[in-house]
Amino acid sequence: MAGSRERFVTPQFVLVTLAGALYFVSLGTGIAVLPVFAKREFDAGALGVGVAVGAFAVGAVILRPFAGRIGDRTGRRLLVIGGATIVSVTTFAYIFATSLPALVGIRLVGGIGEAAFFVGAATMITDLSPVDRRGEALSYWSVAVYSGLAFGPKIGETVQQAWGFHAVWYVGAGLAGCAALLGLFTRETRPDVTPPEGGPLLHRAAILPGIMMFLGLIALAGYTAFLKLYGRTFGVDDVGDFFLLYGILVLAIRIFGATLPDRLGPLRGGTVALTGAGSAMVVIALFPSVVGLIVGTAIFAVGMSMMYTNLMTLALVGVDERERAAVVGTFSTFFDLSQGFGAFLVGAVVSVTSYEGGFFFGALASVAGLALLWSGADPRVREQHVAALSRDVIPEPEPGS
Repeated sequence: MAGSRERFVTPQFVLVTLAGALYFVSLGTGIAVLPVFAKREFDAGALGVGVAVGAFAVGAVILRPFAGRIGDRTGRRLLVIGGATIVSVTTFAYIFATSLPALVGIRLVGGIGEAAFFVGAATMITDLSPVDRRGEALSYWSVAVYSGLAFGPKIGETVQQAWGFHAVWYVGAGLAGCAALLGLFTRETRPDVTPPEGGPLLHRAAILPGIMMFLGLIALAGYTAFLKLYGRTFGVDDVGDFFLLYGILVLAIRIFGATLPDRLGPLRGGTVALTGAGSAMVVIALFPSVVGLIVGTAIFAVGMSMMYTNLMTLALVGVDERERAAVVGTFSTFFDLSQGFGAFLVGAVVSVTSYEGGFFFGALASVAGLALLWSGADPRVREQHVAALSRDVIPEPEPGS
């Protein structure tokens, strides 16, 4: 069964992806810096750091389901421009934070902008892609997402060490502002159809795939919130290089293996993702050393490279185009929950055990996600697995050919 060869990497596709790259590098500049900022400036403990880091995602959870409805009714472009603008303004506002509650409040508002931008941009990407190559399109789009994780932390640490915390917030605000500016040049992609009225805020099609992703990404919440502080316990002060390694590996897999999500299907791809995430956390916890971080980060990159694209593709199976943004909004809500509530949970575990305990908790959550994937609770998993296997079959030549 041959996939569609319809061209989808158009100038519009590239423009949205470039805006996403600038936006996620903006977010990435604070990944390694923010935990230190909260700890040093406001004397935050492990739980306080988790709350500060996770507040951004909590803010996104508040808007994410509504962002999907806005995208289906008003359009995706408004979400892209407005969301990046809000993130730019709130990142600049970190300069004026005088306490941990003030920082948390600013990040809550920033999360609202994150919800808007991500739903708008990700839905634009799915609008522009053929159904049977949606995983491939999402892989290319995710290059933007992981560019932030690859280059943002290193940029943030370098700027902070040279010019201080305020300079990091200036750079982050400027990059998000550039993303908003690029958004002005995009065209609307919302289908010219009327979306259905009413219905629950959370789209049913995205709930089970979203829960699987939530469980798998708790490991990411722990990795981003506590890698810097964990590294300091055994003499590794600069973790920007590990984030760089992680991001580059994910980018390489997403670019050169862009067709893997469509070829593997959610069962095989999701198994790789969740197994990789859990295994990486065990390695990082058991081997507190530079070598342990390198090996664990490499395994983690393999797992994370398969997580979003496989499960997002599953969430969109059988969905009416009029409800596409609602599905993206619901699905990505679980990402925010993993980074908000998940960061809080990992922080709570760390506060009563250790950093290693937090990483082990992330591994257990990944195992739970793997169990749900294989449970058959979502029948589309098996259906898509069969479809993926059929695409792997090479037809035998006809007699005489």
